[in-house]
Amino acid sequence: MKLTVKLRTGDKKSDIKQIRREGDIPAIIYSLKGQPRKMIVNGVEFNAVLRQMKSGRLPTTIFTLIDGKTETKVVVKDIQYHLTTYKVSHIDFVELNDNVPVSVKVPISCTGVAECAGVKLGGFLRQVARFVKVECLPKSIPAEFEVDVKDLGIRQSRRLKDVKIPEGVRPLASMDEVLIVIAKR
Repeated sequence: MKLTVKLRTGDKKSDIKQIRREGDIPAIIYSLKGQPRKMIVNGVEFNAVLRQMKSGRLPTTIFTLIDGKTETKVVVKDIQYHLTTYKVSHIDFVELNDNVPVSVKVPISCTGVAECAGVKLGGFLRQVARFVKVECLPKSIPAEFEVDVKDLGIRQSRRLKDVKIPEGVRPLASMDEVLIVIAKR
C-alpha cells in the first residue's frame, strides 16, 4: 500500500490542529538509523486504504511512504483515534529493514464455524485471543493465522501449538496459550 507523506516542521499544538483541520494525519516514523521523523500523512489516501482493508489486518500491512523521491517501507506501530468522531488523529510507524526482525500482532481468523460440531450442539465460539504477537523478518510477516474449528466439541479448545506457524516466524506468547474455546451456553 502506498501513501503520500510530507515532512512536518511545526511542533506546536496549533500546527497539529491545523494539519487535522485540513484532513491530514500527523505521524511519526521510528527508525534504527537515528531520530524519529515527523511526517504528515495524506488523510484521504489513508482513510481509503482503511476502508478496503479487512478488519484486524492493519498491524501486518506493509506501507510504502512516498516523500518526494524517497520511499520508506513501514508498518503501523500504534494508531490513535478521536474519542467521539473515531477519525484517525495520529499514527506511529516503524521503519522496516530487510535483515532486522520486527514484532507484529498477527490476527487470528476462524474457519469452519458453521460446520462446528460443538456449535451445532448448542455451544458458542468464544475467541479468547484476537491477535498473536510474533517476531520475524519483514518479508515473512504473515497476513493472518487461520484456525479450523470444524471438529471441536463443547468445552474443547485450540491452542497456539495447534496453529501452523510459517518458517521464520517466532511467536512471543506461550505455545499453550488458548486461542479459541467452544463454550456451553
